[in-house]
Amino acid sequence: MEDTVLVERRGRVATLTFNRPEVRNAFSTVEQVEAFVAAVEGLGRDPELSVVIVTGAGSAFSSGGDVKGMLNETGFAAGSTLDLRHRYRHDVQRLTGSLFALELPTIAAVNGPAIGLGCDLACCCDLRIASSTARFAQSFIKLGLVPGDGGAWFFQRIVGISKAYEMSFTGDTIDAPEAERIGLVSQVVPPEGLLAAAHGLADRIAANPPQSLRLTKQLLREAQRSSLEGTFELSAAFQAIVQRTADHHEAVAAAIEKRPPTFTGR
Repeated sequence: MEDTVLVERRGRVATLTFNRPEVRNAFSTVEQVEAFVAAVEGLGRDPELSVVIVTGAGSAFSSGGDVKGMLNETGFAAGSTLDLRHRYRHDVQRLTGSLFALELPTIAAVNGPAIGLGCDLACCCDLRIASSTARFAQSFIKLGLVPGDGGAWFFQRIVGISKAYEMSFTGDTIDAPEAERIGLVSQVVPPEGLLAAAHGLADRIAANPPQSLRLTKQLLREAQRSSLEGTFELSAAFQAIVQRTADHHEAVAAAIEKRPPTFTGR
C-alpha cells in the first residue's frame, strides 16, 4: 500500500506530507490515523530535529473526512452510534491530538483547501503559511455535523470567539487573504514559493538551541491555560534547566565573540 504520510528530513527540519492526492488528502481509515500518529511521534523522539513542516501532496492540504464514506457508512462512519463515538475519541482525535502535542515547533504550509478536519489539523500547528490558492472552512455544519476532532477548542483560540462562531455556524469558506486578515495564517505567498517560505521560516527557527526551542513551545502552551503565578513557577524551572546547557554557554560565548554559534542540542 502506498505511504499515506511521507516524511523528509533536511538538517534539523522535517517535512511531513499528507499523501493521498487522489482524494485531496482526506482521512477515512484507522490505518491512515495510525500511520500519521506514528510519523508524528517518531519525529518527536528524534533529538536531531528542531522544526516540522506539515503540508499536503497535490492540490489540497486536506479536505478533511471522507464524505463518500459518510454517505455509505464505511471507514470512520461504519457501525453503531457507540462505535462512532469510540472511533472519534480513539482515532480521529488522535490525529489532532498527536500533532498538537508534538514538542517541536510546527509550521503548516497550506498549499490548497484545508476543509473541516483539514482546517483543524492546520490549527494544531504553531504557525501557518498559506498559498494564495488555499481555502479554509469549518464546514462540519454543512454536513449536519459538529467538529468531532476537537476543533471547537483549537479554532477559536486562533481567530477569536466571534469569527469562530461565524465560520462554525455558517460553514462558509474563506480565501487566503481573508485567512491572513483574521490571523488564521501569518502570510500568504504564491503557490510556487510556499515551501521555500516555510523552509525559510523553519531554518530561522532551527538556528536556535534545540532544547530551548522545545521548552519555549511547552512554556507558551502551558501559559495559555495557566495562572500568572503558575507561569512564573514553570518559567523559573525551565530557565534553570536551559541555563546549564552547553548550548546556552555556546550562545553567550558566540554573542560576546561576535561569531555565529554552533549548537549541539546539549
